Amino acid sequence: MIVVDINCDVGEGIGNEAQLMPYISSCNIACGGHAGTINTIDATIQLAQQHTVKIGAHPSFPDAANFGRKILEISPNDLQKSIEEQLNLMNERLAVSGAKLHHVKAHGALYNLSAIDQVTANVLVKAIKNTTEEVFLYVPCNSVIEKIALQNNIKIIYEAFADRNYNDDLSLVSRSAENALIVDKTAAFKHVYAMVTDQKVTTVSGKEVPIKASTFCVHGDHPKAIELVKNVVQLLEEHHIKVY
Repeated sequence: MIVVDINCDVGEGIGNEAQLMPYISSCNIACGGHAGTINTIDATIQLAQQHTVKIGAHPSFPDAANFGRKILEISPNDLQKSIEEQLNLMNERLAVSGAKLHHVKAHGALYNLSAIDQVTANVLVKAIKNTTEEVFLYVPCNSVIEKIALQNNIKIIYEAFADRNYNDDLSLVSRSAENALIVDKTAAFKHVYAMVTDQKVTTVSGKEVPIKASTFCVHGDHPKAIELVKNVVQLLEEHHIKVY
């Protein structure tokens, strides 16, 4: 049986975590950069523990005003300091709850920039090495962050997106474009199923491009996040693909 992971970005102030947790197998908890407070982190950790969901930290550019989705003009040293502060906050709250950090997944503009920019990727990897031990890093395949993480002996898990469309170079279609999001639940399932079974994704130009992933993200702030997650998980399991 094929086994995949379904992850969600959570703890971002949307308030739908209780509805998402029964269906997902890992989560990425905002830890103060673009969103997240001690209270939201603690509440989300508790929900994840109740549903046996793997817990990840979701650091970002320190830019709540833009929800971490714009590249911030910030020095590498200041960015590294911010990421380390976010990861340390997550570690502190996990220690209080007795939970364990499974992975780190960068958020928004930090995720996208680290995929293509060596300086940003190095900053992220240094911050992870300075604050965590034995955690996975969720990365897109064929990315700069993938290579730098492996060079630094950080274990990686390849990630793709269930609710986002792709360009031919495997970058995500810009959120400013009308076709950035996949909103139809059937289309989202077909999108994931092709990536799982064929290791290919159909881009917005109609081209089939090879892709590698074992964890698939639905953004918690997607307007139809709960509907998409429920349907994708249900149909995957009907097709004998286990979500774990």
